[in-house]
Amino acid sequence: MREANVIVDHDLLEKRLQDAIQILQDTPDFAKAGKLNRVFDVIRKVLMLDDGCQRLQTQAMALEKAGLFVGTDWESPQTLVPALTVHSLGSPEINTVLIEAVSLMRLLAIAQDQAHHPSVSPEQAQHFLTQALAANLTRLFNPPSEAEREVQGRHAEIPGRLLKHIADNIGYEGIIDELITEIWRILQQRPIQVSGVKRMVTQIAVCQHNPDIELGGSGQGADRLVSSLFGPTQASREDPGIAEYQQRLTHMDSQSLQNEATGCARAMHDTGLVSAYHVILVRHLAEHAEHLLSDVLGLSATGRDCLLCYRELVLTLIDRAVHVATSQAIYGLALMLERGILYQHPMAPALWRQLSLELSETSRTTLLTVFGDEVQPETRLLEGVLCMLGLPLGIGQGNNPTCQSARALSMWAYNDPDYLLQMVTWAARDDEIIMHFEGQPVSSVESDGGVAQAFSLDLDPVSVLVVPHLDRIYAEMGRRCVGRDGDPHRWVNPEFHGWWTGRGFQLNVDVPTGKLSNLQEFIRYFYAAYHPFYNGNQPLIHPQPAGVAVTDSAARFIGWHAITILRVTLDPNKEMRVYFYNPNNDSGQNWGDGVLVSTSGNGERYGEASLPFEQFLSRLYIFHYDPLECKFLADVPGDTLNDIIGYIRRSWGADR
Repeated sequence: MREANVIVDHDLLEKRLQDAIQILQDTPDFAKAGKLNRVFDVIRKVLMLDDGCQRLQTQAMALEKAGLFVGTDWESPQTLVPALTVHSLGSPEINTVLIEAVSLMRLLAIAQDQAHHPSVSPEQAQHFLTQALAANLTRLFNPPSEAEREVQGRHAEIPGRLLKHIADNIGYEGIIDELITEIWRILQQRPIQVSGVKRMVTQIAVCQHNPDIELGGSGQGADRLVSSLFGPTQASREDPGIAEYQQRLTHMDSQSLQNEATGCARAMHDTGLVSAYHVILVRHLAEHAEHLLSDVLGLSATGRDCLLCYRELVLTLIDRAVHVATSQAIYGLALMLERGILYQHPMAPALWRQLSLELSETSRTTLLTVFGDEVQPETRLLEGVLCMLGLPLGIGQGNNPTCQSARALSMWAYNDPDYLLQMVTWAARDDEIIMHFEGQPVSSVESDGGVAQAFSLDLDPVSVLVVPHLDRIYAEMGRRCVGRDGDPHRWVNPEFHGWWTGRGFQLNVDVPTGKLSNLQEFIRYFYAAYHPFYNGNQPLIHPQPAGVAVTDSAARFIGWHAITILRVTLDPNKEMRVYFYNPNNDSGQNWGDGVLVSTSGNGERYGEASLPFEQFLSRLYIFHYDPLECKFLADVPGDTLNDIIGYIRRSWGADR
């Protein structure tokens, strides 16, 4: 009798949902907002039922037609980004979770041919859902964490129910394949922060060994990823554990150690990930077989020579920075040696200073709060320094509006590494950075607030300490330009980023009105300054700050964004491309109207993004150049000008 009552309750709830949908549909658009809370309340109760996801799926298209998504990011499903479901499903705002739930059920109905949508095909819906599951894999296979329960309360179960319902309907096979593809795509960009990637690889390994998960023919490309962390060598192939591996090393002859060193180096350079076993091996070799260090780091002749020249410094860096909790320090060290930057005279003494640096109490507390206490804060910061010096294009701004500061760190690590180390010292030791703007000091302590009102701490150790100071200084420099005609970047960028920033400045937007201006002149100047066929085949010498108008996959304007132009050259297909650094954590983006930012396959080096010259120029709105070298406008063909202007007018310039 009780079971029958439950069934009746289920049906009553679904009837209440249908009634709420009808009321929403009958309500005029201007008054719909007042009816949404009732609709969300019923959706929430439905989703708490055992079969709630299926019931919601049957009503998802009706909810869309009734106007649930009007005026929200979910209104155009063809422009949604799967990775963002991680944030919406984890939101403390229950209505955000619920609207994402309806959107996902809508796509599932489309994917299963239960509904038709004019903007999304079943194949596209299936692809989106697979990517969303891959992005939320931890949520799919694990119960809500304590943090999630604290934030979302008793509704923390809803995201897991949704994801399981989707996975049960579309199968687990594609999820793992999609996740593997996504991991490789991220790793091709060689980010400094790889903790999220390591968690995903760990989850794949768990899936492979879980008898309850039927992978079918999927996951074939996972072996290299899993083995890079849990079995990079012959002696660690079955993941024996750190203590056992350490014991095995003590009984190995020289040839066996050589094989282990080569295996670890190959896995590291292949993926950009460093195994805990690699840490144990590096520390063992540093003490017992130093001649194999170049092999275990995977160094070429350049790196090997640098290691030999600065042997004592390198050994000290290994002793202080390389621990299981800071394993990525090995990759940073190897790439730093490969760059040969230790041959710059200030670098060795600056690194010795870093090794003995006394952190302020504020810096210590910050690092402990963000990264935990597995190792000392000094060790954690040293890992960050090595990674930044080895991977200057792997710096990400995190979930912060601080692209200017992240770009500055990258530019200094790339072009002026000893200046970067000076910045780290000031921030970590003194809790203050002082820069100069037009001869006057600008203190990070005395400056008012920066661009970021609050900081998300999803940053590398160096950025966690330095970016808040840089953010305040950059904002203060901007405030000192108030009242001047034009864009403040004209004066701020050269003072903030470095002397090599060109004093010539071009802007294609009228600052007071936001309207486009001087488009043809802007385009012709950029050709004259940067295109090798128009500037006398002069390669770019120093990286230059620039600004782009970022658009979404529907070519709609999102916002202004700071990037660095690194080089302009022909790609392997003989097409002229601009290669640039984007600090936004993932450079592979669809900017709409056929403008697809590439991160590999078109001659990119690790960390670079690229676009064909004309497409890049169609999203550019600010650039610097040397006015002494670029004195004449380029004679650009009319058809080319029209093509570029067409891209602009079909995207961010549509209403300008």
